[in-house]
Amino acid sequence: MTRFARILIWVVVALLGAGALGKIAFDRGESLNAMWFVIAALCCYLVAYRLYSAFLAARLLALDDTRATPSERKDDGRDFVPTNKWVLFGHHFAAIAGPGPLVGPTLAAQFGYLPGTLWLIAGAAFAGCVQDFIILFCSIRRDGKSIGQMAREEVSKRSGLIAQLAVLAILVILLGVVALVVVNALKSSPWATFTLAMTIPIALLVGVYLRFVRPGRVLEGSLMGVALILFVVVAGQWVADSPSWARVFTLGGVPLAFALIAYAFAASALPVWLLLAPRDYLSAFIKAGAIFALAGGILFVRPHVLMPPLTRFIDGSGPVFAGKIFPFCFITIACGAISGFHSLISSGTTPKMILRESHARFIGYGAMLLESFVGVMAMVAACAMTPGVYFAINSPPSIVGATPEAAATTISGWGFPLTAPAMAGLAHAVGEQTLWNRAGGAPSLAVGMAQIFSNTIGGERLLSIWYHFAIMFEALFILTVLDAGTRVGRFMVQELGGRVWKPFARTGWMPSVLLSSAIIVGMWGYFLYQGVVDPLGGINSLWPLFGISNQLLAAVALVVATTILLKMERTRWIWVTLLPMTWLVIITMTASYQKIFDTNPRIGFLAYANALAAQVVAGKIPAAKLVDTQRLIFNQRLDAAVTAVLALMVIVLIVEALVQWYAILSSRRAPALHESPYVQTQWAQEYSGATQGDD
Repeated sequence: MTRFARILIWVVVALLGAGALGKIAFDRGESLNAMWFVIAALCCYLVAYRLYSAFLAARLLALDDTRATPSERKDDGRDFVPTNKWVLFGHHFAAIAGPGPLVGPTLAAQFGYLPGTLWLIAGAAFAGCVQDFIILFCSIRRDGKSIGQMAREEVSKRSGLIAQLAVLAILVILLGVVALVVVNALKSSPWATFTLAMTIPIALLVGVYLRFVRPGRVLEGSLMGVALILFVVVAGQWVADSPSWARVFTLGGVPLAFALIAYAFAASALPVWLLLAPRDYLSAFIKAGAIFALAGGILFVRPHVLMPPLTRFIDGSGPVFAGKIFPFCFITIACGAISGFHSLISSGTTPKMILRESHARFIGYGAMLLESFVGVMAMVAACAMTPGVYFAINSPPSIVGATPEAAATTISGWGFPLTAPAMAGLAHAVGEQTLWNRAGGAPSLAVGMAQIFSNTIGGERLLSIWYHFAIMFEALFILTVLDAGTRVGRFMVQELGGRVWKPFARTGWMPSVLLSSAIIVGMWGYFLYQGVVDPLGGINSLWPLFGISNQLLAAVALVVATTILLKMERTRWIWVTLLPMTWLVIITMTASYQKIFDTNPRIGFLAYANALAAQVVAGKIPAAKLVDTQRLIFNQRLDAAVTAVLALMVIVLIVEALVQWYAILSSRRAPALHESPYVQTQWAQEYSGATQGDD
């Protein structure tokens, strides 16, 4: 193909994406066809990857494939393991793609489809992908060191300790919320519980097969693993229909919580090739397959987006969650646009397994684009259902009313017609007893996905099967974040412990591995247990904290990335990280202040706690609910304290970084990079074709 033909193709792709975005942004007809969302997202992602990521790789970072990566120089068969780039892409995508791109856009749909969709696409291309790519590159150049270690070396020792403590605290909160979403999705669902449980022995089988039976035969292992996973997805329905087996796999919240803790401990302690990498890789097939099937269903069915571009709730009075569109749309969207959690994976497991520096572009930038696409599909699924149904599923009874009739009247009064019999019929069609007040985002997303899938294959008679498949898919999607995140947390605990006793920092020393794994699962397990026993289901208390913590962590990552780029003398291109960092600091600090001090009890943690405490003092709380109320008061005050401490830590880190930046720019301090010494790769011939096709 000639150069002119290639340029012409990319111009057409760019114009098509711009036209689709314009259609989404400016169309004000009765309804908008959902296919424009798919076209806009795919075209924008293609252009961003082809042009912007290439600019970052060549001009900003100057990736060097002659340089040996940590997986080559430090191969230990446990954590540093050379891994095929497609397998690693699957692991990385599965590890980063958790509840955020599914739940966040679904909840943010209460503002309308427009603000969330624009932020998902633009935020990913210019912020989220940039963070993931650059942090992965920086960690590769530093022997796979964590974001906290890089902050200590590149910013200052004091800020490094603060960053390590802040990152660990944020990670604990994130993993607790992730686990809670999994528990809420699996409760009373033997189909989903069975399927997820079976992915563990399947992953072990594939890991052993690729390690000992047929080393390097990735295609064979993939086909075997995917076939087995598809089988257990179908078998899950047989289990659910069997009274005896259904009882075995129908678990309550507390047993599921302890089962997740045990699994995460195993995933953290076992060698990465045995469980973590193969399970995440196989999960990626289900994740990506379901999302692209959903996109195909949208293009085939061409449903109309029934939610308006902007709703009346941009003023902060939303029933799903309170707060104005700024900053809470961005905080709620979270991972689909930019996620601080990704920086932990990009400086955790992935840099220890990557073969070539050039693979960082495909894995770091490309995987985040795919996660953003998940977020756009979640937004479409939420907005394609009748708005009245969306608000009925996601609104608490304290807002809409305790009875179906009262809730239907309230929601209809907002301008979204709804009847109680219609909701009852929908619940029966998807095989649920009720869909009222199923807050948390997962049930409404499952309904939206099921409606699109059933209109593609099977019609109304398969609606219940598609609904339960979607629930299983969401739980599978989220669980992979838990295992990879726990392993990253184990590394961080070992790093901090190594400050006190150096042998504890050895990642290959089994006593340290077991003890640090137990510490990290115990820490996030506490938040999980509190969420499980929370009378409001936990998600109401923990999701705002999740969003703020996640975005604060992204700000930390971009501060570190900016500092490193300044030391690399990339001052001309420093806006690449400085602009998204500034934006994140503004929205996170605004959200933190409002969540702590806002006088509206639906927004402020302390205001809600004080309102409940006043009711207790006045004797307005029945004795039977007194313990639950006290727990709510404690949880709200704990959330306020955690938010304040994390925000303060990030502010201190930013001040330390500003001092460092001033010294570098004013030439008062010679910039000292802490990269590992250059070692030429010995894989030049063996992997000569490994990077082909990345463009």
